[in-house]
Amino acid sequence: MARILQRLALFALMLWLVSVVIFLALRVLPGDVAAVVAGTNSTQAQYEALRTQLRLDQPLIIQYGHWLGQIISSLWTGDLGTSLITGEAMTTRLASRAAVTFPLILLSMVIALVVGIWTAVASLTSPRAWVRDGLRVLAQVCGAVPALWAGLLLVQLFGRGSGLLGVLPTQGFSSDSLVSAAASLLLPALSVGIITGAQFSRYTRSALLEVEKDDYLTWSMAAGMTYAQAVRSTGLRLATPQIISVAGVTFASMITGVLTVESLFNLPGLATILLSDISERDLPAVQTELLLLAAFFLAVGFLIDVVQAWLDPRMAGVSRGTEVQS
Repeated sequence: MARILQRLALFALMLWLVSVVIFLALRVLPGDVAAVVAGTNSTQAQYEALRTQLRLDQPLIIQYGHWLGQIISSLWTGDLGTSLITGEAMTTRLASRAAVTFPLILLSMVIALVVGIWTAVASLTSPRAWVRDGLRVLAQVCGAVPALWAGLLLVQLFGRGSGLLGVLPTQGFSSDSLVSAAASLLLPALSVGIITGAQFSRYTRSALLEVEKDDYLTWSMAAGMTYAQAVRSTGLRLATPQIISVAGVTFASMITGVLTVESLFNLPGLATILLSDISERDLPAVQTELLLLAAFFLAVGFLIDVVQAWLDPRMAGVSRGTEVQS
């Protein structure tokens, strides 16, 4: 519990620092938000009134304090304000877009874990040397492929109407049913998940080889297991804390890939609305959207850290400066 509370405090501190960076970074962008929102036909009086309404005439610390207070109060009220351009409530706007982006991120992560762990184990345990070597080379090649290019290749292969097989939709998002929604997200998730899984496979294979160096697999084989059984049972179990740690590191690059493929597949997710709001200089909306993505990433990192300490209690002992006997 002490470790969880410590990590929660660190999570809150990091989220606050991220909010400061986001706020200041958006304020150095060229252009006047009030002039963009008011339009070219506005009078000077209308322009000044809009600056006052948006608090642009106040010091930056006051503007930041108002935005931070709005974010904190939204935890209880659920009110994140409204968009300057559309006038739509930010809570409703973000909820509809997050319902596309976050399932896409989680589906991509599941695919990456399945691909990474399976190929790593197979590259060690396959009885055929050409399979082991082929999987290692494939992981190296696929790990260097950009998610955007992978998406284009999958569209050419599986895209409905233009692909070779033509079985999956390539544009838009259908929420008519769970099946149609999953079908809309499958190709984008594969574009990111396969590439991330190839990168994850190399780390998993290295972790399994480290376990093998410590003779744990030898003792398992002495107890009657085959090498493949020892890798799947003993090796994966002992390497799980390290695998989870690597999963958290690769998660950051995967979010970038997800935001890229959203544009390619014309998904109404956070990437689409974020690019639109940046081009229209809707800074209050942009900074809230960026903070939401940052909070999601930090929350996943927090969960991975807690799960890792639960799987390997020695790590909690190290954080307290004490030794834990295993």
